[in-house]
Amino acid sequence: MKRRQFFKTAGGVSLLAGTGLMNRTSTFPALLMDLYALGEEANLSKVEARYYKKHPDREIECTLCPRLCKLGDKERGYCGVRENMKGTYYTLVYGKACSIAVDPIEKKPLFHYLPKSSALSIATAGCNVNCKFCQNWEISQVRPEQVKNYDFPPRAVVDTAKKYSCAVIAYTYTEPVVFFEYMYDTSLEASKKGVRTVVITGGHINPEPMEELTKVVDAIKIDLKAFSQDFYTKYVRGELQPVLDAIKIVHKSSAWLELVYLVIPTLNDSPDEIRKMCRWIMKEIGPDVPVHFSRFVPMYLVKNLPPTPVSTLEKVHKIALEEGINYVYIGNVPGHSAESTYCPSCKKIVIERTGYSIGKIALKGGKCKNCNNHIPGIWT
Repeated sequence: MKRRQFFKTAGGVSLLAGTGLMNRTSTFPALLMDLYALGEEANLSKVEARYYKKHPDREIECTLCPRLCKLGDKERGYCGVRENMKGTYYTLVYGKACSIAVDPIEKKPLFHYLPKSSALSIATAGCNVNCKFCQNWEISQVRPEQVKNYDFPPRAVVDTAKKYSCAVIAYTYTEPVVFFEYMYDTSLEASKKGVRTVVITGGHINPEPMEELTKVVDAIKIDLKAFSQDFYTKYVRGELQPVLDAIKIVHKSSAWLELVYLVIPTLNDSPDEIRKMCRWIMKEIGPDVPVHFSRFVPMYLVKNLPPTPVSTLEKVHKIALEEGINYVYIGNVPGHSAESTYCPSCKKIVIERTGYSIGKIALKGGKCKNCNNHIPGIWT
């Protein structure tokens, strides 16, 4: 039992290999038993990857994300979970989950998408960026050999979601882009069984795979880390422009879109940067995309800064409203009034939230019960 790390979350039960956390009690004891049955330390997969080019002398070029890794035989991409084997590129984590949990959809956070629903959340090891403030660094910033992996193929994921009345499967915790094939095939399987799928991503992906992904998933939440390339260079080791391009692609698709901005004191919290970002959102996306400003807490390699002052979050919240964004939220401050959804027309609460708990929902047919104003979202 010591090698099986399970812990209870606010919304249910989790299996998180590699965290060192354990709690044997659960509100979902049957799910715990099902997860035990998966076994542990599964072998890595050898499934041919999508989105790569073959070159002479067994070299390949990955075209999944903006890094465009060029690799010789036996080399892995930056993400650490895709390997060139004799000129063929393989994903090593297809169906190999290192984290499995049942969460409230509000935890993702997705506030305009099936409120009060449960999401079966899965992740594999690996990431294609290196955020110095990552909260899941123990599984995102490692190779798959360094965590315990569990055999959890697409059909099993969907069957588990159905069994435990999870309306949604969420690809989350690490970076779903690096387990693209697993995510894509699971989404196809889920659509056959009437289960929705959502992606929680940093959006560091090339246009073609992002466009393909929007055709098979139902919602995408993108973490916009900052609105400057300098921040992306120093603290993310990635590129800003591909993320902005990904946001525009999702907006033009049928997938629901929400944005999160983690506000880090002194690094990405200047009023000018926030206002510039909000104006870009208004120009390219429009006023109805939900924007979440989340509170930073010291984590991973950024432990020298304090948690974001609530006053700072309230200032950036005000800026976003001033620039015309209709649905602006403050995250990681349980009990704050800006957790709730307000009708932009009559200013009444249409969805009341405290942390991940939902109070009243004053919506009828996607409209405010008080003034009949349309509230954008996926409500049923």
